[in-house]
Amino acid sequence: MSPLVAVPDHIAQARRRDGLAPALPWRSFADLFKSRIHDRALVNRPFLTYRDDDRNIHYTYSYAEFGAVVQRAAAFLHDSVGLRRGDRLATLLFNHDVTVVLYFAAWLSGITVVPINVEESPEKKRFILDHSEASAVCCRHSYMEEVTSLQKELPALRRVIAVNDEGFLEEAGREARDKGKPSSKSSRLTSLGSSLDDEALIVYTSGTTGLPKGVVLTADNLLTDADAIADWHAFGADDRLMCVLPIHHVNGTVVTLVTPFYCKGSVVLNRKFKSAAFWRRLHEEAVTCVSVVPTLLEFLLDANEDATACNLSAFRGFICGAGPLLKDTAARFEDRFGFPIRHGYGLSETTCYSCFLPNDLSREEHRHWLTGYEFPSIGVPLRHNTMAILDGEGQPVPELARGEICIRGGTVCAGYFKRDDANDAAFQGGWFRSGDEGFYVRDERGRPFFFISGRLKELIIRGGVNISPLEIDDALKSHPLVRFAMAIPFENRYYGEEIAAYVVPRDGTSLPTEPDLLAHCRRFLPFYKCPKVILFGDDVPYTSTGKPKRLELKSRLASALAAHRDSQFTER
Repeated sequence: MSPLVAVPDHIAQARRRDGLAPALPWRSFADLFKSRIHDRALVNRPFLTYRDDDRNIHYTYSYAEFGAVVQRAAAFLHDSVGLRRGDRLATLLFNHDVTVVLYFAAWLSGITVVPINVEESPEKKRFILDHSEASAVCCRHSYMEEVTSLQKELPALRRVIAVNDEGFLEEAGREARDKGKPSSKSSRLTSLGSSLDDEALIVYTSGTTGLPKGVVLTADNLLTDADAIADWHAFGADDRLMCVLPIHHVNGTVVTLVTPFYCKGSVVLNRKFKSAAFWRRLHEEAVTCVSVVPTLLEFLLDANEDATACNLSAFRGFICGAGPLLKDTAARFEDRFGFPIRHGYGLSETTCYSCFLPNDLSREEHRHWLTGYEFPSIGVPLRHNTMAILDGEGQPVPELARGEICIRGGTVCAGYFKRDDANDAAFQGGWFRSGDEGFYVRDERGRPFFFISGRLKELIIRGGVNISPLEIDDALKSHPLVRFAMAIPFENRYYGEEIAAYVVPRDGTSLPTEPDLLAHCRRFLPFYKCPKVILFGDDVPYTSTGKPKRLELKSRLASALAAHRDSQFTER
């Protein structure tokens, strides 16, 4: 497998940067990496601070210390694991400093990272490991038995590497946090031939077909979006971005790992989000910005913590996206806490963010674009990419008219891995077609402010996480008393969307109950994918061609589900 991504013409057309910002000055990720860790002004400045409240862990790497640890990890991957440029390394890890080190070590060496959510089912994990052709996987030691059992079915998977809090278990006697100087061998790794066109990530995202699709992101994609995000928000060496989102997702990875490194800033990585510690953490770490999803804004509103005792003079506001933001949530949050929500939009296929609300808006203008229309605006395109609203024929639609949100430029991915069918559907006419419905409105300066009004796709986005409804359908249909089942989203204050299910029972004397079906789903699905409400009916909503009418059903049941808009469903 060549380490360079061979991009078909129709995908290359959607990635062109004609008339946009100039190309990056770096030749590879290793080029950027060396420039940062050898910058005398950065040597003793903090880059990565890791906080784990449950274990009372708190420590910081300087740029020099981080560089040394990353180079040693790269040497381990090269010498002990046998990975080379173009190989793929899967990870079954959570937010941890070792995970960050591993990512950077792989990119430094031209190795592709395939992050896998530890909460996925064994079947989904096996599919991703197999489809991605991963040569090795790094997993927490607690998942070692599960992964080695899958390895028997995966001929490409040569190594399974256990990781604990100190690093790779194979490196007995030498902790990953050792602050010593890198060996000469590991230093030479940074000069190995590599390119911005190397694969950096294959991120598997749920699709309407039910099977995950592997989004191929290059090193150029990661650095281009980091450059765009840093430019838009004027991030620099004095900025400290806090990460509370999972770093197996592009939001946590790109916004709060790659972008701080790119702009010479620093990152505060949390093991997990905790509303009770949130404002105190901003104070303790002098955080300037944090990236969240709308769900976390609701949790902070409910917690209603008193932040007046915290010194938040450094904090400038929230980056928010990756899920439906309600106008009411945005207005209540800004009124309660006084910090601006920098609302934006993007997809894994566009690396992360493609647009944001401008930061030069007055307070009144900002509130207008958040609440003055049916939906909050997702903002204006970033440099390196452009956006348009197109009809089904690929033609631009007038202002305020509904169409499909389309994106073109340097943040667009290199395609879906081994999915020519998905590539043909998504890359058309020189654009990446998002599958999301939207419209735009120009301001007095002529800038197009975009809005997302719905999804042409049928994905459910719960708390910023994409969920395929077909997976839920299948779990419900496996119940012996269920004739037909269809998962549908409904508007929810906490998660933007929550999951309901419409069920048609089989004919007979016994009928399924809601508690019975909910318990049945928990046998097959993690809690976040399970329906929280079951509605029963007697008609099967299929089209004449046999396609389920999910969107029609969602609309038909909206009034019945409206009573659950403010419900917070918890695992029991």
